Order: sequence, then structure tokens, then C-alpha cells
Amino acid sequence: MADVPEKTIAVLGSTGSIGTNTLDVVRRSRGRYRVAALAAGRNLRLLEEQAQEFSPALACVDRAEDARMLQGRLGKKVRVVSGEEGLFETAGIPAADMVLVAIPGVVALLPTLAAIEAGKAIALASKEILVSAGDLFMAAVDRCEAEVIPVDSEHSGVFQCLRGEDGAEVSKVVLTASGGPFLDTPVGDLASVTPAQALAHPRWKMGAKVSLDSATLMNKGLEVLEAHHLFRIPLDKIEVAVHPQSLVHALVEMKDGSLLAQLANPDMRLPISYALAWPRRSPVPYGRLDIRQAPALTFREPDLEKFPCLALAYRAGEVGGTMPAVMNAANETAAAAFLAGEIGFLDIPTVIRRTMTRHRAVPVREIEDVLEADRAAREFSVRLCRDLTR
Repeated sequence: MADVPEKTIAVLGSTGSIGTNTLDVVRRSRGRYRVAALAAGRNLRLLEEQAQEFSPALACVDRAEDARMLQGRLGKKVRVVSGEEGLFETAGIPAADMVLVAIPGVVALLPTLAAIEAGKAIALASKEILVSAGDLFMAAVDRCEAEVIPVDSEHSGVFQCLRGEDGAEVSKVVLTASGGPFLDTPVGDLASVTPAQALAHPRWKMGAKVSLDSATLMNKGLEVLEAHHLFRIPLDKIEVAVHPQSLVHALVEMKDGSLLAQLANPDMRLPISYALAWPRRSPVPYGRLDIRQAPALTFREPDLEKFPCLALAYRAGEVGGTMPAVMNAANETAAAAFLAGEIGFLDIPTVIRRTMTRHRAVPVREIEDVLEADRAAREFSVRLCRDLTR
């Protein structure tokens, strides 16, 4: 018999790193969870395998032609849909209690809002949603009284530390960063790094975009803005500490000086399992941390001159309005250009900075404000990348 009531989930982004780890948690959880729907991009081979194994009622892909092909392979047991309309249907599927959102980028925003409006609990792994439209997102959460459980290891750590605590008692939050593959690389050597080097994370196994953001420390900047909205904590009370061992995922300092910490092995299945099982805990651990065998834990200040993306994220949050959406869009554009070999590693913060400098932020009153700022920033940053390529 299952230790917790069965929960039915939809997974948006099932073929990515978070999605595949989520399905591994489901696989190992002995019937506690059922998969109602899967959404992926263009990795049809893996999505077909997942659909065959987990038998969702619905599967979604990007393109209509891919949907027709996959439908032919899966037969009548799984209905296959496509595009934005299909993604909305997947996010709001009536059978799901919880929607795990693991689609990278701002494209996940509207389907997630639709899931909230449909009364779903949200397991959130797409940090760009809160970065680009945090006020609108949290307003929808409040209006619908939705549950949002973070999946990022750092935010899961904060969430766990705050469980049962009065938010008014919190003095500050500290998010830890591994420092990525270039923590000890001289800044003069960063101009020549390759995409392969940038993706070689020393601790975590992640997708390409997240791995690159970790290498630039932009990932931590995005997480700062996410924490600001998710936990309703002022930016000046959120700090970053570089912690290369990646065993302490977050710390919360209370106003009496007590420091609460969440420690675990660097395995994304742990925060995923916590989110799926909420408000209980899953009895299936993914490698217990023996502190007697753990390495010495070290912490240091991030080098903002070497990794300016973190400072740019703080600046975007301080300006507010549409500036975080612009910062996020420019980062996504620059990251894609770097991974394609079109610009250098040190060009990434240059593209972000120039795009932010050009933008005049306005208050976000409706979703169109975010989408228009995102569109304009992408258009401008694409031109910047082309200029840097010449």
C-alpha cells in the first residue's frame, strides 16, 4: 500500500533533465504517483518511450506534423496534441492534481498561469516565470489560493527551512552556488572557453541552458529574483554564497541570529520528490548524506567582477517593472548564441548589459507588458550577437 495518497501529475518538459528525473521519481515510487499528461519539445523518441512506459492520457509536442507521426506510433491509448493550444490543454488536464513545470524560458509562463486558474498545485522548476513576471504570477497564486512548491534545490532548501516558521522572523536568506566550472579559472582565460567546457559542471547533471547559466553565475541571479517573489523577501535580504561542495543548498538566518540550513547530496530527485510528496515526505531517499564522511564545507563571496551576470540580475530586480524580463530574454539569446559558437563566453554579459541599458523599464500591469518587453529584448539582443560575430 502506498505511504501517501496517490497524486496524479502532468509534466511540462518531460524529456529535459528535470522531466526525466521526475519520471524516475515516479518510476521508483511504487504507485504513489500517476502520470496524466506529458509535454515535450522535439525529442520524439524519448517522449514515445515515456508514453509507452507511463501511459498518460495526453502527450504534447511542438509541431503538428510531429504530433501526427507520434499519434500513429502510439495508437489510440494516448492522444497527442501540439503547439500552444496543446500545451494549454496539457497544463489544464482535469485528471491532474499537480503540474510540474520544467519548460525552460518564458514560454512556460502562460501555460502555468492556465494551470493555476484550473486549480492545479504547481511544482515549479522554470525560474524564468518568476523572473519575468513575478508580480503577476504571485497575484494569480494569491487570487486562486494555489499551492506552489519549488523544485530548484536552493528554493526547495529555503522552503524546507521556512516550514513552520513565521516569515516576519526571517533576517535574510542565503542561496548557495557551486561556482560552476570556472570558479578558479583566471579571468584572463575566460575569453577562450568553449561551450563544452562551460557545460562541464563539476557537481550537477543539468541541461545545457542551466549548466551555462551556472558557469556565468546567471543561474544564481535568476534564483535570487525567483526567491524574492516566491518567498516575498526583499532583494537586499537575499545573499549568495559560493559553496563548491554543493551539500548545503540554502540557509535562512532568523532575527535572533539562528542559522537554519538544508543539506543533501546534489541529486535533483530529492527536491523533486519533496515537491511531489508535499505536504508529506517520500520515504525513498536518493543517497543519504553521511556528514561524518562529507568533505569540509567552505563558503566564499561571489566575484562580481569575474561573473558580472549575477550583478546584472540584482540590478534588474532593483529597477523592477519590465527590466527583469528584458534581462532574462537577453540572457537566453546570448546563451543560445554562445552555445552555437557565434559569440564568446565574455560576450554574454556584454549582450545582457547593452540590452538592459537600452531598455526603459515600465510597470508590469498585464501579461502583454511582459511579452512585449521580452519580444523587443530578443530582437535587439539578436542584432547585438550578430554584430559581435562580425
